[in-house]
Order: sequence, then structure tokens, then C-alpha cells
Amino acid sequence: MTTRRILTVRELTRYIKGLLDTDALLRGLWVEGEISNFKHHTSGHMYFTLKDGESQIRCVMFRSYNSSLSFQPEDGLRVLIHGHVSVYERGGQYQLYAEAMEPAGLGSLFLAFEQLKDRLAREGLFDAALKRPLPFLPKRVGVVTSPTGAAIRDIIKVMCRRNPGVQIVLSPARVQGEGAAADIIRALDLLEASVRVDVIIVGRGGGSIEELWAFNDEGLARRIRACRVPVVSAVGHETDVTIADLVADVRAPTPSAAAEMVVPDVAELARRVESLRTRLPQALRRSCRGLREKLEALQARQVLKAPPQLREAQQRLDQDSASLERAMEAILRELRHRFSEACQGLEALSPLKVLARGYALCTREDGQLVRSVQEVSRGDLLRVKFADGRVDCEVRETFLDMKGDER
Repeated sequence: MTTRRILTVRELTRYIKGLLDTDALLRGLWVEGEISNFKHHTSGHMYFTLKDGESQIRCVMFRSYNSSLSFQPEDGLRVLIHGHVSVYERGGQYQLYAEAMEPAGLGSLFLAFEQLKDRLAREGLFDAALKRPLPFLPKRVGVVTSPTGAAIRDIIKVMCRRNPGVQIVLSPARVQGEGAAADIIRALDLLEASVRVDVIIVGRGGGSIEELWAFNDEGLARRIRACRVPVVSAVGHETDVTIADLVADVRAPTPSAAAEMVVPDVAELARRVESLRTRLPQALRRSCRGLREKLEALQARQVLKAPPQLREAQQRLDQDSASLERAMEAILRELRHRFSEACQGLEALSPLKVLARGYALCTREDGQLVRSVQEVSRGDLLRVKFADGRVDCEVRETFLDMKGDER
């Protein structure tokens, strides 16, 4: 009589598990399918079903593996999963243990960008109603960027050319790599806590999506939105778009363009004011002339002349006309006075006025401004700009005042 071998359920399950665990094909494979029944447990583990048009398999991705995902899995998303197949003994079911996951046909960084953009848009962080206008003539501009990058050099060059009187406050930060987003947030905190600025530029030069990824950070987006002053995002080149660009008050295509947006050209402003000062009296005279002609045309109408009962109204019209002319003259005098004050204010900001008082502007041959004696050395060629001309000279010796050593 043949002896029957009887197995317990546990023994059978473990036997099947052993077969699956030792199969080379099932130890490290890639599987493509669509996610359904997705659940991100409070433990941090992810549970879901991977399916296609014919079959489905249960999957689990433990917290130690899913913590490095750059996107959020969700129902309906088609993915590629790398992992192994084994048996969950307690349930007696085979399942796929995911160790890596990526979107099928779509980069994970791009998907993460789209998911965050959609979520913040639904919260209203990109609403136009939240965008604040830039100050017309800022006195102090904060800049958050790398102190060694090309962006800060471009910003300083453009601002100094457009308005030499503007103050630039740099709050340095790393702008790419691990921890860059947190570094930019700290730089914004420091800038707002220590210095009163009128506007802030946050940015860097162009690069790949990986190099610009710090500016797609959710925490940075919320910090920019919470800034007390308007923020200009100047990240990358014109074709690069980041979450920081979308949440900022103004987006500039490049750092140089940001500097032009923030700081107006004071020389151009002075020319515009002078043009308006010339055109305004002419416009007021034309307006008065037009009103007078209309009044004379009304007075010439027979319907106003003939009836005696309209003579009193005609007299009141004459009085009102005289009052209107006096009022227009008063308005003209007031506007002339205001424009005169505005011109005086702009002239006070003009660097040419400073030069006229006996000061000079010292630059290198390439136009770079020299602010300190420590920036030049013996033999350097300099250009000294006076109110009425320029002197090209060579440095023979440099001296530091009081607390410096002679060099």
C-alpha cells in the first residue's frame, strides 16, 4: 500500500515560495502595466495592483524602496517595475515585490514636475490675482543666487548701467545639486530677516532639467509665495520653465532680463519726464482751445440767440466759460509745479549731477566700475570720467586710508 505524503498549508505555501524564490527569471525582472487600487499606507509601504488587458498581479513596494521615487504613483498611471516575484505566505498569494519604478514612456522628473504643477495650480498658488507689481524705482534689490555664477555678474552689470545708485544685496545659495532648494529657502529667510529690500530676484543660468530641479521644489514654491516683497524668478534660459517661474510674481527669461525689469533706466526716465513737461502745456492749451471753440459755436446758434428767455442762460454760460479757463490755468500751474519737482528728484539721482559737484567715476578699460583702491594694482590702466570729459591713466602707486597698509 502506497504511503501518502500529507502537507500542511504552510508547508505547501513555503514549498511554492521556495520554487519562486530560486527561479532566476523571477529574481530580477521588469514588468510593465497600469496601476490600480493604489494605497500608500501610513507605514510608508505602497500596495497596488498591476494590470494589463488580460491579467493582473498584486504588488508591494516597501518604504525603503519608494522613498527615493521622484514622482507620486497613482491609479491609471502606466509604469515599469523592477523587482522579484514571491509568495506572501499569510495570504497564500504570489505577488510582485517592487524595488524600482519609473513611468512608462515618460521621464520621472517630468512626471513629478507635472504632478506638482497640477496640485499647486488647484490650490491657487499660480493665480494672477496673487501677482504683485514690481516697485517703480527700487532703492535696494535682493538677489538669491550662486556668488560665483554668471547670473550674479550679469545682474550687477545691467543694474549698474541702468541705475548706478541702486543697492544690490546678494544672499548667496547653491542653485543645483542635493540640498540646493533648502539652501535657497535659507537665503530667502536671511534676506528678509536682515535687510529691508524692495524686490527680490531668485535665479541662475540655464541647464538641464536635473540641474534646474531645485527650482521645482514644493517647499521653495511656497516660500516664494510667502515672501513679503515681490519676487522675480530668473531661472535658466527663455525656454526653461520651472515651478518657481509659475509661482513668482514676475517671470524673467534670463537673469539679465530680470535686472532690466526690476531697475529702470534713470537716463531714459529723465528724457521721458522732460518730454512730458514740454508736451503737457501744449496739450492743455489745445484742450482749452477746443472747449472755447465749442462754446463759441453754441453761442452762435440762432436757437440760443433769438428767445429772450435764453439770454440769462447765455450769461451764465459766459461766466462758466471764464471760470473754466481760470480752472484750467490753475491746473496747468499745478502740473508744471509737480513736473518741476519730479525733474529735480530725477536730476538728483543722475550720476552726471554727482560728477558736476567735483566727483569722478573710475572704471577699468572694459567698463567695470572700480569701487575700492584694493581692486587695482600698480600698472593697471583706468578711465576716470568727469562731468565734462574723460582721462585715461595708469596706476603708479596705491594707498589705503587710515586702516590699510601701503601697497
